[in-house]
Amino acid sequence: MTMTMTRGARRCGWLLALVMTALPLSGCVTAPQPVVQAQVMPFEQAAQTAVDGLLRQGDDSAGLFGAKPKVLVLDPTIDGLTGQQTAATQVLDRIVAQRVRERGSEALSFDAQGVGKATHLVVGTMTRADKAYQLNLALVDLGSRTVVAQSSARASAAGVDMTPLAMFRDSPVLPRDRGFDGYVKTASTAPKQPADAAYLDRLAGSAQAQEAMALYAAGRFREALTAYRAAAVRGGDQIRVLTGVYLSSVKAGTPAEAEEAFGQLVALGLSTNSVSVKFLFAPGSTDFWPDPKVTAAYSMWMRQIAAQLARSSLCVRVQGHTSATGSEAFNEALSTRRAATIRGRLVAQSPALEPRLRVLGLGSKENIVGTGTDDVVDAADRRVDFRVVGCNAG
Repeated sequence: MTMTMTRGARRCGWLLALVMTALPLSGCVTAPQPVVQAQVMPFEQAAQTAVDGLLRQGDDSAGLFGAKPKVLVLDPTIDGLTGQQTAATQVLDRIVAQRVRERGSEALSFDAQGVGKATHLVVGTMTRADKAYQLNLALVDLGSRTVVAQSSARASAAGVDMTPLAMFRDSPVLPRDRGFDGYVKTASTAPKQPADAAYLDRLAGSAQAQEAMALYAAGRFREALTAYRAAAVRGGDQIRVLTGVYLSSVKAGTPAEAEEAFGQLVALGLSTNSVSVKFLFAPGSTDFWPDPKVTAAYSMWMRQIAAQLARSSLCVRVQGHTSATGSEAFNEALSTRRAATIRGRLVAQSPALEPRLRVLGLGSKENIVGTGTDDVVDAADRRVDFRVVGCNAG
């Protein structure tokens, strides 16, 4: 059952009853309200429901499909916890584009040309909560930089494929930064409220990064590197842009540029108080995964993390995490030992760091995927966070 907020409408009707002799009925205008679907539905049904609610509300409030239809562009939807684009978010994107075309408007690709032509922007997130995903969609008027429609639905997690796309799968860090925070905030912003300014200010760089990501996925690594370099000029303070430079440099065979980009990734994360790195350990062990294709870069990562910390006066808590497999006590102990292993390697790189590094094992308490599949889907749960803390903190 679809529920809409009607408190404003009731208040408006009460006011009209008092002044209807002085004002015409059209004199009271209510703000559009978010469309909220509370029932848990199969994923594609929930996606269609959320999209249809968004477009219906957008047509009512902004005339999306009127005599002169508006031109929409979709910034690809993301996992609202990890920032990753996945197989399931791609399905949601296809449903958005299909529904827009069926209504007679145009859904442009998220690239520099599309952003330049569009009048309105669609953003969306999928966020896991227990055994369901919360789908949030928002429609932004790019002229006024205001949200004009917002819709939500709940999808069952059964059968939902959250396998990350190639660049996110290969990334050494999670793409969570100020732009990510603003995107997630915008996707749940109520109509007639401003979209997040920091997110919109990075839109041109994000569009270029999306073009570069497509080149990376196609194996055109040198072209991807060129495109990511261009995106870095316009939005170099984005984790996914620097990640793209790093990964494309590795694939294109320019290791010096790759190491520089990784160092910039770490520095950017530390400047916002936290960076999460996906070190892959062997099951139940503090040893790294025994495949050199996976772990070959780890020594460089350690070198750059130590170097960036050494250049600062920051104190950092090294926080270990595990997936949900295993008992809580076992996971907490294992995550503590893994965090201590990382700390030891960093101190070996730079002994002066020893008094500034603490260790904390969190087990599976702060899972951000939570599937317990122990594969690429929940790799973000098996991570090490470097969290900036006060130097007097324990």
